[in-house]
Amino acid sequence: MKILAVDDERPALDDLARVLRAQPSVSEVDTAESGEEALHALAGGEHYDAVFLDVRMPGLDGVELARVLRRFAAPPALIFVSAYESAAVEAFELRALDYLLKPVSKARVAEALGRIEAKPEDTTQTLAVDAPGGGTRLVQRADILYLQAHGDYVRVVTADARHLVRGTLNEIERRWAPHGFHRVHRRYLVNLSRVTEVRPQLNGTAVLILADGGELPIARREVAELRRRLRS
Repeated sequence: MKILAVDDERPALDDLARVLRAQPSVSEVDTAESGEEALHALAGGEHYDAVFLDVRMPGLDGVELARVLRRFAAPPALIFVSAYESAAVEAFELRALDYLLKPVSKARVAEALGRIEAKPEDTTQTLAVDAPGGGTRLVQRADILYLQAHGDYVRVVTADARHLVRGTLNEIERRWAPHGFHRVHRRYLVNLSRVTEVRPQLNGTAVLILADGGELPIARREVAELRRRLRS
């Protein structure tokens, strides 16, 4: 696993990174000394299996960063690390897999890593998107027509709405390809259950017709594989 460890206190960060690197299941550990630095690393396209995150930090603290991560299209697993128990309830409301108290022990870190490994890949059946008025809305995976790359974000399209979430199509494709989503084009990931027709074009490409009547381009190299998946 590739891990990002975040703590504003350098000795604590070095200690956590040392314990993590000693674990057989961990292949790489990156560190960040602030929530802002961590967010920059996470938003830069780097894939992490998990973030070990200090709760109390100046600026963007651990809880605030966790709220941002919930809006990522494919967020990493989250483990909180703190010298205090006061944020434990809030941590689990934010879907943290574990809550470690400082100083961290090898046994507790190993237990937290075990929780990450045991976590089913199919946990992101919803995407958390911003709702009008500042709230959060959970969009069901089954309701999504397609997803479109949009700079540092992904546009999520349903029959009645469009939303933006931070992340990449590559991350969503990795998690959702086994569940009926197909990359028909470098910019589009489609829910095959919402496809009604593959319409050939004269240049050897094709157009995908969706349940709402919308059309999406299909890359030439994807036409044969898409037809195979739709027939299987």
